[in-house]
Amino acid sequence: MKMLLALVLPLFAVASACAGNPAVKHSPEAAPVAVKPGIEVLRDMNFEPLKGMRVGLVTNPSGVDSHLKSTIEILFEAPEVNLVALYGPEHGVRGDVWAGDHVADSTDPVTGLPVFSLYGSTRQPTKEMLAGVDVMVYDIQDVGTRSYTFISTLGLVMRTCAEMGIEVMVLDRPNPLGGLKVEGPLVEPGFHSFVSQYRIPYVYGLTPGEVALLINGEGLNRGQKGDQEPLECKLSVIPMEGWTRDMLYAETGLPWVLPSPNIPTAESAICYPSAGLCGEMKDYLQIGIGYSLPFGVFGAEWVDSHKLIEKLYSYEIPGVDFREIHFKPFSGSQAGKLLHGVQYFYTDYEAAVITMTQFYVMQAIAELYPSRRPINISQPQGLFDKVCGTDYVRRTFGQTYKVSDIFEFWQKDVEDFRSMAEKYYLYKL
Repeated sequence: MKMLLALVLPLFAVASACAGNPAVKHSPEAAPVAVKPGIEVLRDMNFEPLKGMRVGLVTNPSGVDSHLKSTIEILFEAPEVNLVALYGPEHGVRGDVWAGDHVADSTDPVTGLPVFSLYGSTRQPTKEMLAGVDVMVYDIQDVGTRSYTFISTLGLVMRTCAEMGIEVMVLDRPNPLGGLKVEGPLVEPGFHSFVSQYRIPYVYGLTPGEVALLINGEGLNRGQKGDQEPLECKLSVIPMEGWTRDMLYAETGLPWVLPSPNIPTAESAICYPSAGLCGEMKDYLQIGIGYSLPFGVFGAEWVDSHKLIEKLYSYEIPGVDFREIHFKPFSGSQAGKLLHGVQYFYTDYEAAVITMTQFYVMQAIAELYPSRRPINISQPQGLFDKVCGTDYVRRTFGQTYKVSDIFEFWQKDVEDFRSMAEKYYLYKL
């Protein structure tokens, strides 16, 4: 690990971002390190691996260089590179589709290229979509959490390309959670879905390129429901330069372009696995979606903030602090209502088990308001089981609302996964 001085910036950045203040002043001692994303490394190679090739590109607005030029335009203008088609994941190639809405086939207004939807009638490209393509390039900023759909799109692209003998090239980007944070159980049989496509932990500590290498090498690419024979594609990764596993995004020197509407900052990516599971509970706690702190708060009209903070501090949770907050969402079912609750801050990111934050909040709410327990232990509840990758959490936590009853299960696969994944690391400390 780097010296303690070098860790001051990322920890401060995490705390401030969950506070909705991404503007962090960097001290000279903690100046950000310049990282080159894969698209810039490819450009430095004069696009040699793509010359003379007919190229398909899976991307969205987060696929940019360090000066915010889109990978679409970079490849479209590259000499001897024939960009022939674009492929839109959730939210679309240009980010003009809202969360959950279907993406339609279209024509890109800037380049005139055809755009094929990977979040509409199909989430796996058909062979017809890939006709005439020699290599499929993937360039999307990931958030490091299994339920975020872009790595699922990557795997389904890899499956069709494996069937057709088409190469897949991943232009690598940082994991905003860093390359050391691993949390959560592996997905169990019967619980694979587009939000839990691979048998990997909920937080997996890998870059997109490393994820691709892992699912290719370990036979994890078994389709959206995990019930097909694995397929291995021809795969290449253009790695970053300058990134190390202990970096959070604030240290990279790269601009953050939101990969989806509710991840407006790199620190929002850290908040996403900290609150997103709680957000699957309908008519329960508001977690900042439709407010300026997506995934950064927990609140409701009926919550007493003071009592909730007292209860949370009584648990002595490692690495996290809380403050009271009162807010009115500007969209969603709670729009215009004054909500009361807590905002959380990671004061020691290494010590914190970030995915447990939401479960501690649910435990505190259950103790303070026994009638507000939202989990139905007898039947699946929305996306909760799918996102968890198991029904054990619902069935067990839903009985007692005690973090101690699920913590060992939640973390049981972490070390084995970490040991297995190391052989796919492209970056060291």
